[in-house]
Parts: sequence; C-alpha cells; structure tokens
Amino acid sequence: MEDLIAAAKKEGTLTTIALPHSWCNYGEMIESFKAKYGIEVNELNPDAGSGDEIEAIKANKGNTGPQAPDVIDVGLSFGPSAMAEGLLQPYKVATWDTIPDSAKDAEGYWYGDYYGVLSFLVNKDLVKEAPKDWADLLKPDFANAVALAGDPRSANQAVSGVFAAGLSAAGGDVAKAGEAGLDFFKKLNDAGNFVPVVGKAAPFAQGTTPVIIAWDYNAISWGESLNGNPPFEVVVPQTGVVAGVYVQAISAYAPHPNAAKLWMEHLYSDEGQIIWLKGYCHPIRFNALVAEGKVPQDLLDKLPPAEGYAKAVFPTLDEQSAYKTTITTKWDEVVGAAVQ
Repeated sequence: MEDLIAAAKKEGTLTTIALPHSWCNYGEMIESFKAKYGIEVNELNPDAGSGDEIEAIKANKGNTGPQAPDVIDVGLSFGPSAMAEGLLQPYKVATWDTIPDSAKDAEGYWYGDYYGVLSFLVNKDLVKEAPKDWADLLKPDFANAVALAGDPRSANQAVSGVFAAGLSAAGGDVAKAGEAGLDFFKKLNDAGNFVPVVGKAAPFAQGTTPVIIAWDYNAISWGESLNGNPPFEVVVPQTGVVAGVYVQAISAYAPHPNAAKLWMEHLYSDEGQIIWLKGYCHPIRFNALVAEGKVPQDLLDKLPPAEGYAKAVFPTLDEQSAYKTTITTKWDEVVGAAVQ
C-alpha cells in the first residue's frame, strides 16, 4: 500500500465518470478519497449511463488528457462485455477474498461493488395512494406520473426497470420478461401515464415525475435530499422484485493507473463499504461486514423492510444480456417514447 500510495500521489489525479454525488453517497466517497490521499478527482459527466462509460473508454484510447476515464462503475452485464473487448485491466484489492465469487471475475478484470432492488419513489403530495405493484401503474390515478431513471436504450437502471415490470407481467418468467416489459411500457405510454423525462431528485421535487422507477438506494437518497418537500415514500413492489449488482473496473487505457488502483482500495476498504451503505446501497462485502459486527444498526434501520427483498431475483449475466438486447433495440419500435 505504501508504494501504491506514493505512485498514485505522483500521478496526482483520478478521473471518474458517471458518479452523481447522491448515487450511493458518492459525494462523501470522493471527498473522503481526496482528503485521505490528497489526490485531485476529475469528475466527468456525472449523469452518464453505463453505455456512455464504455464509449468514453473507447473514444479516448490514445488520449491521456482529462477526458479519458481511469475507472468505471457499470451495470453487471457491462463488465464482461468490456473485458471481452479488451477495455479493462485486472486488479485485485486487499479485501478480494471477501467479495463473493459470483460477483467478480476470477482474474480481477471486474468486481461487484454494491446492489439494490428496483422500487417506486412516490411523491406523497401528488399521489394519494402509493402503487403497491407494477400493475397499479397502469391505473388512471397515475396519469402523466410515471418515469424511468434514465434512457432505456442505454442506461442500466432504466433497462432494469423495464425488465422488472416485464418480470411481474410475465408471472416471473425471466425468458419472457424483456418482451413483456416493452409491452407494459407501451400500455403505460398509450394510457398517458408514462413521462418521457429522466427521473431524479429535481423533476421529482418539481412534480414533473411523481413516481420514479429507480434503484432503492437512489430513491431513498433523492427523497431524503429534499428535506420533506415533498414528503416521499419508497415502495418495493410485491412482484417483479429485481436486484441489480453494479461492478467496478479500471480502464485498460487509464492515464492514472495507480490512482485508479488506490481508488479501488478505498472503495473496498471497510470505510468505503460503510460509506456506500450510508447511501442506502448494500455494499458487496455487506455479509462479511455484518458477520464481523462492523455495520452500525442505525444504518440498517434506515433501509426498507427486509421482507420486501425476500423475493428478489438476481438475473444471470446471460439473462441480462438477452433482455438488455431486447429492450435497448426494440424500445423505439415498440414504445416509441424518447426519454430526455
């Protein structure tokens, strides 16, 4: 670690991409890294999606300037595909053994960082009765109210939201969920219930997107950031409960490879994992930390009821690849609503 810290400090900068400060408490994560190591963090396009991150690596292969990302945080399916394209370099953090084998590449090219489930963030000022399940969103009560937290043609969070709706509509049949999700959103759009705006804290507060389909950690974080104006509720649906794991990786073309490795050490330290949990994300080493009594009870108490997570489905990489292709390529044809 001493050698790595020295090498990283010599580089002096880390370039990140697609890390909104309200997402998983990345604001504190970035500030704590800067304070601990005195390394500047150059933040590119905080609102980018997973697909945009991969394209940023490709577009800057020969560029050592400030537009080349050192590290990425992407949906699970993007890890293996980026690795197959030769876009990543391997690195194993000191706490490697406590990351579940199912959530990492054996050689260290990518590794799970945190997970959550798709939920409904509900504006209680504008919605009299919160939806309990996906089918509720089709009711006239939700006219011009329901938004995805991203563009379903490129953003993992939005693609996952469409899949989750489809999983519910298809009675839990993963193979049919991609098509069923598109069909669901076509109905939602035709009913006038779908709002083609990227849902996040600002449009939620303005009343533009009274119901946002988002990872639970984003939903809680956005709601809390508004200090009760409006009051909010986060609902884990009764069916179609989809869990999503995100993964970290270092670009094969990282201009600051040592700073990138030090960033990974920070993220996967006990301190870093707890910072993510403070952002309501279940860190990948969560079970190990709980077993060692390192998770504060007050943090556990802030998460939605545990029973809502009992039915959670963790799609395999092959399943994700299949539904991602279906949803991203057919959205325009089937649903036709361009999300801005």
